[in-house]
Amino acid sequence: MAFTIQAKDGLARAGILDTPHGPVETPVFMPVATQASVKALDSDDMRRLGATALLANSYHLYLRPGTEVVKAAGGLHKFMDYEGFILTDSGGFQVLSLSDLRKIDDEGVTFQSHLDGSTHRLTPESVIAVQAALGSDAWTTLDECPPYPCSEEEAARALDRTMRWTDRSVPAVAAARAAGSKCLFFPLYQGGLHPSLRRRSAEHHNGLPADGISIGGFMVGESKEQTWSMLGETTALLREDRPRYLMGVGTPLDLWDSIACGIDMMDCVYPTRVARTGQVMASGGKFNVTNTRFRRDFTPLDPECSCFVCARYTRAYLGHLLRSKELAAYRLLSYHNLHFMEQTTVAIRAAIRSGRFAAARAEFRARYAPAA
Repeated sequence: MAFTIQAKDGLARAGILDTPHGPVETPVFMPVATQASVKALDSDDMRRLGATALLANSYHLYLRPGTEVVKAAGGLHKFMDYEGFILTDSGGFQVLSLSDLRKIDDEGVTFQSHLDGSTHRLTPESVIAVQAALGSDAWTTLDECPPYPCSEEEAARALDRTMRWTDRSVPAVAAARAAGSKCLFFPLYQGGLHPSLRRRSAEHHNGLPADGISIGGFMVGESKEQTWSMLGETTALLREDRPRYLMGVGTPLDLWDSIACGIDMMDCVYPTRVARTGQVMASGGKFNVTNTRFRRDFTPLDPECSCFVCARYTRAYLGHLLRSKELAAYRLLSYHNLHFMEQTTVAIRAAIRSGRFAAARAEFRARYAPAA
């Protein structure tokens, strides 16, 4: 694996990540295919979007349809008919979010399935084995994400456990590679909002035989100001030669702000989730297409957008579909929002390469979210 930084502008970086399924230009926004599908869209939509990278969730796929089914299909790429780069989340966040349905100890996590109540056990080693069976391109590690807010002592205990679990994952990854896997290793980087813990986590992470960095523990309830302040402080502690993946970040403004902190990869369900409620991302700002004022608006969602939705359909029509609960609305609005995210990322890469990232960021913010 090679990660090449081709241009820098401030902390923002543009580069290329070589993966088992082709090169990925960074920064990159990864649509979320939690259960081997980006909601309401298919693999042809991903190809049309130019989506070179997706995120899938090993916890959900482990429970349904089961890793043995995906493996029998020839792996995740064949199962979902997608040729690009797939990074799998370990599922640790989902398991630890089950609250009363899980029990955590130093060896791993025992939990009850949210689907049928059956009992399961995840360990650092089994999480790697699940991802190996799925055949994804990049693997993350089991971690304990502390709640927000929490004390530094509580966050430290969670970090210590996460680092021990990561150390146990290393030989499991090595064994999978010896058996033929070409996976990339993206272990978790934790520490909450505590600078000393982030520093200790970075020191540990920098010494791992890793290909990239999965940055967890942000966007869990803290303010955006806290996120960007801590992220700006801590990315400087991480190795320059590894791509930095910030988990769960996905508004257009978040893209610019996280990349300004030195982030290379991001994912989030936000663009498709809000699309299903009628929220549209557009060059002039976001709006809800079901609003009464659009009932006779026969213009595209975004006059500056080049997607097929904007070329063929109007605000009036798409609002009508959603109010009528027509299933086509979910696909069309989700596609448009992901196209907007993809094109925003293309513009960010171009701005970094031309040395005008800060100016382009200010211009985007002025149009998308003008000051009151």
